[in-house]
Amino acid sequence: MTSIKDVARSVGVSTATVSRALRGLPRVSDSTRDRVLRAAADLDYVPSPSAAALAGGRTRAVGVVVPFVSRWFFASVVQGAEALFREAGYDLVLYNLAGDPESRRRVFEGHLLRRRVDAVLVLSLTPKPAEVAALSLLQRPVAVIGATVPGWASVRIDDRQAACTAMGHLLSLGHRRIAHLGGVMVGELDFAAPRDRLLGYRHSMRAAGLAVRPGWEVEADFTVHGGARAMAALLASDPPDLPTAVFAASDEMAIGAVAAVRQAGLRVPDDISVIGVDDHEMAEFFGLTTVAQPTRDQGRLAAEMLLAAMAAGGPYDGGPPSRVVPTTLVVRATTAPPPSGG
Repeated sequence: MTSIKDVARSVGVSTATVSRALRGLPRVSDSTRDRVLRAAADLDYVPSPSAAALAGGRTRAVGVVVPFVSRWFFASVVQGAEALFREAGYDLVLYNLAGDPESRRRVFEGHLLRRRVDAVLVLSLTPKPAEVAALSLLQRPVAVIGATVPGWASVRIDDRQAACTAMGHLLSLGHRRIAHLGGVMVGELDFAAPRDRLLGYRHSMRAAGLAVRPGWEVEADFTVHGGARAMAALLASDPPDLPTAVFAASDEMAIGAVAAVRQAGLRVPDDISVIGVDDHEMAEFFGLTTVAQPTRDQGRLAAEMLLAAMAAGGPYDGGPPSRVVPTTLVVRATTAPPPSGG
C-alpha cells in the first residue's frame, strides 16, 4: 500500500509538505502542490480518514461536484451556495466533471478523498453505491441537489410534478398533439431530472387519454443547440404528423426549439406552442412560457444544511434534512391554443 513517505520521496519534499499540500493548507507553492497532487494520483495514494482526523482543524473548504460548470442551471445553483459559504468564511473547491465519466471516477474515488474538505455538495447526480461509500469515508456532511440519497441532505424540485404542470398548461389550451424534448436517458452521469420529466409527460398524456406517437419523444442534451436539433428532427416528419405543442424538459432546449420552428418558416405560438422548465435568465427575453424553479435558492438551502451540520460537529443532527422546493407556472408568449383545435 502506498504511504505518504512514497509520495514525498517521489516529489522530493518532506512528508509534512505532502500533508499540507493534500489538505489544501497554506505555505505550499502552487507548483509544489501540483507536483504532490500528480504524484498522489499516479501512486493511487489516499490518506486514511483517521490520519486526516488526527491532523485536526478545519480547512474552511467545501467540495462542490458539478456536472457542467458552464451551464446556467449549475452556475446559478453554485452562486447561491457560494454566497452563503463565503459569508460563513468557507471557500469552494470546484470539481467540474464536464460530462466525462472518467473525470467523475477520479473525483469520487481520488480527489475528494485526497484533499480534506469540511463538507461536500453534489449537484444533480445520482451517486452510485461505490461513490456513496467513498464519500462516507470522509465522515463529513454531504448534501445533494436534484436527487435523493439515503443518509445525505437533499434539496430538489419535484421534477415529475413540474412536467405535469407544463403539460397541464398545454392541455388546458386544447393541445392534444404534444411532443417532448428531453435529456439523454442513458449515460454515466445518471441525472434524475430527464427521467422524471419524461415520466411526467407520459403520465399527463395517459391521464388525458392520449397516445404518445412514435418519434415524438426526442432526446436532446439540455442545451440550446440540442433543442434546435431535436426540433428540426421533429419538423422533418410529414406535415400531418407535426405536433401542435412541444414540452421541452429545459428552457435551453425550449429556446433552441423556438429558433428551429422559426427557421422552418413556422410561427410560435400560432403554429406550434413551446413550453420549458427552469425560468432561465434568458426566458423572459425570449417570451418563453416555462415552469420556474428557484435555482439560487436551492444552492442557498443546501449550504444552510451543510453549515448547520458542520456547526453541530457531526454529519447531521437528528438525520439528514430534505427539502422539496415549489415550482411556478409562468405564462408568456410562446404558448396559445392550437391552430385548429389540437
